[in-house]
Amino acid sequence: MRNRVLLLSETNFRLEARLKDLLDRHREQAANIDWSYHEYIPWEQGRSFKTDPWSKEQRKIPDEIYTAIETALLTEVNLPWFTAGLSSTFRGSFQVLQDFVHTWTSEEDQHSNLLETYLIITRNSNPTELHKLRKHVVEQGWEPDYETPIETMIYTTIQELATMVFYMNVAKAAQPHDPDLSTLLRRLAKDETLHYTFYRDAVKVHLELEPNYVSLVTDVIMNFRMPGATMPDFEEREKIIAKHANYSPVHYFNQVVDTLIDYWGIRDLRPSSSQAEADRLRLLTHYDRLKRIVDKISKSRV
Repeated sequence: MRNRVLLLSETNFRLEARLKDLLDRHREQAANIDWSYHEYIPWEQGRSFKTDPWSKEQRKIPDEIYTAIETALLTEVNLPWFTAGLSSTFRGSFQVLQDFVHTWTSEEDQHSNLLETYLIITRNSNPTELHKLRKHVVEQGWEPDYETPIETMIYTTIQELATMVFYMNVAKAAQPHDPDLSTLLRRLAKDETLHYTFYRDAVKVHLELEPNYVSLVTDVIMNFRMPGATMPDFEEREKIIAKHANYSPVHYFNQVVDTLIDYWGIRDLRPSSSQAEADRLRLLTHYDRLKRIVDKISKSRV
């Protein structure tokens, strides 16, 4: 089945044509919302750290919100590694996927700049400590979990949607404390929405042409972890964000997993391979188990 999957990814002209349409759509939509990170920085708040050193009381946002933003920044700074991983994975596949990686990189390039500059200019972050953390994370690097284009596209669909949901949810939590911060997070979410949409629809096209791809969807969804999982204290960060910054496993299930199961039509797929059908049912069983847990948690909070 994997050999058949690879063959379809690399040679099917119908698939290539539809991917090109998706890239054209993405570029048109992105051009309509093009932006520069300098527009979202309150430069008037800037002052010298030499004459006015940083101290904790200068932070205006709650520590929990700061942790969420810092975590996002420490994920975004690994863009060079993400680009290298995607380029390597898509090499030898359709040129349109390489072209999308170039476009995606140019759009993502502003994200870490915006977050870091905002935190420093507004004095919400200790610039010395943030520099050390950033350097440590980039030095650790990142290796992709998957080697084939379709597995990578499934993974990046989940990752981009999760990031978009994260930015939107944290923006809500930040709004009462810092409306400007909330605005820039929503701006980042717009980029993530377009990136998610490209990958989401690319995967859907694959599933339409070859329903047996559901085996790979099952594997990626059931083993998914965010690319920032290797940063310092990641598990503790997740707990803080879940409790105080509006993004928990419940949000992940309701706004990511549930959305993709529905959009990709997993319940209605009819793969020809018996193994793929078994994997499809395994994914739906996994989904039902998660839903029961989420429903129980939600009821306990009422």
